[in-house]
Amino acid sequence: MTDDLAAPGAQGKIDSVDLTPYLNPPSLVLVISGPSGVGKDATVKRMIELGYPCGFVVTATNRSPREGEVHGVDYYFVSTAEFKRMIRDGELLEYAVVYDEYKGVPKAEITNALASRQDVVLRVDVQGAARLRQVMPGAVSIFLTAPSEQELIRRLQARHTEVGEALQCRIAMARAEMRELGKFDYVVFNREGQLDRTVERILAIIAAEKSRTVQRKVTL
Repeated sequence: MTDDLAAPGAQGKIDSVDLTPYLNPPSLVLVISGPSGVGKDATVKRMIELGYPCGFVVTATNRSPREGEVHGVDYYFVSTAEFKRMIRDGELLEYAVVYDEYKGVPKAEITNALASRQDVVLRVDVQGAARLRQVMPGAVSIFLTAPSEQELIRRLQARHTEVGEALQCRIAMARAEMRELGKFDYVVFNREGQLDRTVERILAIIAAEKSRTVQRKVTL
């Protein structure tokens, strides 16, 4: 007894259907964003620890490193003058001033990763994500958030990076950023103590995107 459908041939075809594009889907550009305090940095670090094979784009900033942060790993820490030079020379795919700090995405990191057929993961603030949706409409955007406003505020307070009026400003900004959720492709809740589950959800999104019959295309 034989199957009605022939097994795929060496060229990845079943009769007249070319399976090659589905067997070798194009690289994805994944934009992970969300308000301050939701765990964007921790999520990306955990993806790296688990060995997910992709290019993780490091954002440039003119702010000083916080305790434990490493230049070239967490951020590229540069002077304000150097950041302005990068803007002037067109080295940034997007940039913004957030909480009086410059942040931007180096274009070369994305082009190098895509050239090597790697998926690309970017961790940016909500303002940066909006700009990236304009310049890279084929990117996959994921909104990372806490499961409630109360939890988000608690996390911001627990960071101890701002107090008083500065903290209230950060909370107000987080509330405004939450209203941008509907503009993203996906939402992932990063629950306390469940970081691996958060990463699993993101990897599931990547797997689903790789299985689309109409693949996204990213051009820079």
